[in-house]
Amino acid sequence: MKRVLTFFGAPGVMLARTVRAGTREGIPWRETLAQVHELGGRSVWLVMSGMAFFGAVLVMIANAQAKKLIGNVAVLGPAYFEMLIRELGPAVSALLTASRAGASHSAELATMSVNEQVEALEMSAGDPYADLVAPRVIAGLVGVPLLSVLGTVAATASAVLVASVALDIDGRAFMDPRYVDGWDLLVGGLKVLGCGLYIPLAAAVAGLNARGGAEAVGEATTEGVVAASLGCLLIDLTVSLAFQFVRL
Repeated sequence: MKRVLTFFGAPGVMLARTVRAGTREGIPWRETLAQVHELGGRSVWLVMSGMAFFGAVLVMIANAQAKKLIGNVAVLGPAYFEMLIRELGPAVSALLTASRAGASHSAELATMSVNEQVEALEMSAGDPYADLVAPRVIAGLVGVPLLSVLGTVAATASAVLVASVALDIDGRAFMDPRYVDGWDLLVGGLKVLGCGLYIPLAAAVAGLNARGGAEAVGEATTEGVVAASLGCLLIDLTVSLAFQFVRL
């Protein structure tokens, strides 16, 4: 029960402290830009390549199922594109980002905690929440949506390529937006913003609570990645269910 309460409550407490500290102390924008590069720039190839493979595999699976049911996978193109924008693009891109950025943030903050650098920052009149956590939160809110857009583009391009070359059908069908509307864009946007907020918070909770030596850094890194990944899945489910009920 304690772990459940920590999983849901600790990021919320971390967010409240970060907002309060950032408002009071200000935000170091140079560090924020560095964290945007760390989260976005260093994750872009992982997200784009991972989403490209994911899009290609999904088309192959769709083709196998279409042969059993309707015989022509091209008719699934518009539904594929809507699902990619609404569900799979935000969720998978966020998970890939969490696997890398979550590990990076957790390990870095855990190392600082173990080496007493966080305490040294506090003794120098610094605020760990304003100086360390706030830049990472802003980077998440900026970087994760951009990575989701790039990942969705990569998945769409790979789907078009596989459909055209391997399946010998009109790949442009997988870029057909006829089923995409404002609700889909809003759902996808809320998911990536929620994940962009949660990933650095979960990593900060794990990293700043690390105590001990090298073993503690490893445990904090694992905990940060697991918490960030599960949080992204929970956000995806919650937003989808909420909008399902709203539209009904």
